[in-house]
Amino acid sequence: MSIVTSQQLKNYYNYYKEIEVNFNTQVINATGLLTNQIFFKCAGNRWPCVIYSTSMSHAKVIANLNPSFYDAAKKADNLFQLRFAFRRVEKSDPLTFFIAAKIDGFTPYEKKKGDLNFISIHYTQKPPDDLIEILGLLLEAKECSKNRQAERIVITLDSSRVLGLKSKDTIAYIDELPRKCLIRDIAFGGAKIIMIGIAKFLIDKQIVLKVAFEDEQKIMSLPGKVIRNEEVSGRKDLTALAIQFDENKTPLAFKMRMNQYFKQLHKSYTHNKT
Repeated sequence: MSIVTSQQLKNYYNYYKEIEVNFNTQVINATGLLTNQIFFKCAGNRWPCVIYSTSMSHAKVIANLNPSFYDAAKKADNLFQLRFAFRRVEKSDPLTFFIAAKIDGFTPYEKKKGDLNFISIHYTQKPPDDLIEILGLLLEAKECSKNRQAERIVITLDSSRVLGLKSKDTIAYIDELPRKCLIRDIAFGGAKIIMIGIAKFLIDKQIVLKVAFEDEQKIMSLPGKVIRNEEVSGRKDLTALAIQFDENKTPLAFKMRMNQYFKQLHKSYTHNKT
């Protein structure tokens, strides 16, 4: 991933300050949030909590509140520190930081679950650059995926290097059966692959394209549907299949990687013009 400059961080904060990010499974996987290392801290005491959502100015967390928590909150005028922790691919130790916050209110999460509460908080200081970068990259990628949905990246040696793609040779599962294929191009919204097969038996089939990247531990799964085919010149045994990804199942990590590619492309274009 490219280095985020101080100007980009400033832009992220100005553009996305109030936008909440819900920490569902996709967001947790994309950001590397370590859910078992999140807690409130006050007067040397800790209370585990779950990040439900956060922006760069406020958050909602879920916690099991006991009398000691309410006592501490009263004494501290509802002022706490919220600790974040994120996994780092390049390092064994996590990225951790605290944000000073004040509790705005409590709402029971579920009546049957005792003292489990939604806690609404606002940050009493600007969050660390690390959180601004994490949320900024995520929100920027979502925005870019909408604006450049159909803009395709032809897979070459150069584009593979910038994307960090291990190989254009991969596997696609069609109706849950693995088929060897080659990625010809890829976009936020879909891809074109080449494989051995008879096209008429593959159109409208559900497909999961597997994509491996150099710095990702897991192979990404991109679910979708085969929407059309093209002939491969000079090869009657091959067919080119156009895939439309399922927007709701496309990993955020994939969108973030595609966004980084287009940012790098823009930088190179700007540099060459000057």
